Amino acid sequence: MLILKLLYLVVFIKLVVANIEEFQDDGFTEFDEFEEPDPNFFQENEFVERSYQDKAYSQDSSSQEENQPDIEIEIEHDEENEIETNTDIDSEFEHFQDADEFEGFEEKEDDKPLTEPKITIAKIPVNFIYKWESYYLEMLMVAGLLAYFINFALGRTKNTKIATTWFQTHRQLLEENFAMVGDDGGQERGDHVLIKESENVFTLWCSGRTCCEGMLVELRLIKRHDLVALIANAVRPTVDQVHITVRMNKDDMDSFVFAVASKKTAILMSRDLQDISVYCPDRKPGDKFNLPAGFQVMSEIGEVAAAFLDLKITAILNKYTEYIDYIHLSDQYSGIKPSDDANPPTRPVDKDKVLRFGFNLSTKGMGLEEVMTKIKPLMSMVFYCIDKTKRYRLSKEGKTKADKNRQRVEEAFLKSTHQARAEAAAAKREEKRKLEKEKVLAEEDPEKQRRWELKEEKRQAKKRAPRMRQLKVKAL
Repeated sequence: MLILKLLYLVVFIKLVVANIEEFQDDGFTEFDEFEEPDPNFFQENEFVERSYQDKAYSQDSSSQEENQPDIEIEIEHDEENEIETNTDIDSEFEHFQDADEFEGFEEKEDDKPLTEPKITIAKIPVNFIYKWESYYLEMLMVAGLLAYFINFALGRTKNTKIATTWFQTHRQLLEENFAMVGDDGGQERGDHVLIKESENVFTLWCSGRTCCEGMLVELRLIKRHDLVALIANAVRPTVDQVHITVRMNKDDMDSFVFAVASKKTAILMSRDLQDISVYCPDRKPGDKFNLPAGFQVMSEIGEVAAAFLDLKITAILNKYTEYIDYIHLSDQYSGIKPSDDANPPTRPVDKDKVLRFGFNLSTKGMGLEEVMTKIKPLMSMVFYCIDKTKRYRLSKEGKTKADKNRQRVEEAFLKSTHQARAEAAAAKREEKRKLEKEKVLAEEDPEKQRRWELKEEKRQAKKRAPRMRQLKVKAL
């Protein structure tokens, strides 16, 4: 048994030795396809080849030792083989030592080692400065917003105060002439009967009086709540105004158009209002009627101006010149005149019999309550005009002239709309014939289509034929 163990050990040792020799022969086969090294690298470091081989060999041997940790085997290297391998490697890289292989290449002995460049960071000043001067735009915007909201609160309060003061001053006079003052909307009436349409417009509706359907009072104040409008008002000054519109019953006003207004307002009325521009476009100076020079009179019939500009009205117009803007009495009131672009022109549907008054609320050098008390007689003049309009009737000549004027306006309207109506009728007939043609073609009846074509040809021939007028001559 001992002999067999020794034999097995000898065989095993021989196999191990054979494997090691085979590994040494093929250990550098993996470097056969090694790329050509850099010539500069091997020229400056000649010892790299051998150190690389020794390192590779030591790694291979160490890996073998790790695979066989229990067996220690001493291997004698053949010095001659080692010398041959070294000489082969030297001869393989010998061309790197030949100066002729590298023409134009010169070694620079005086080259200095490359040094890392020094980076300098510029000191840039910070733009963000903690100073109030950097926020002047924001501060200006905030100041503007604060000014706007402060002006909004103050302006709204002042407009409300003006409207309330006017109503409290005239409330007793309104209640004496109307059964209901203010529209409460079904609720119990209190002190606040003015309707606030906007921050600068207040309305009041009064009804319950003979000879009129009702009276609408509009207080159109300056837009004090709007800072932009307030600045514009400083450039083109305006004043607070009271506009009163009284709707008369149809049987309680005769047919006439009459107006008295300041020069500026008279120009606007004759240009914009339909009834003034049609029935009384001529403006006469107020001097002819014992009125201030700042007024102009527009009357359809001369006797109307003489009847309404009596002593009471003339005295009020002379005394309250700066507070009266216009007085407008009309049975053909239809509002603003339609623009010329309207095609075709349309007839005004609603023509109301109204009395319109415009008063200024100028508070220069006076208190608010004092001004309201001073202009209180103007409201009394409104009721005087209502009663006078109900009683006044035109003379026979005046009535005839008024009827002729209205007939003339009606004929002018029909004449201006004749062409438009003719074009509309022609378009309607053409559309009717087109529908008839489509209907005939849809039936697919050749005989019916032929008859329709004959009929259409006769119509076209008749249309193209010259028109002849037949004259009747009496026999002698």
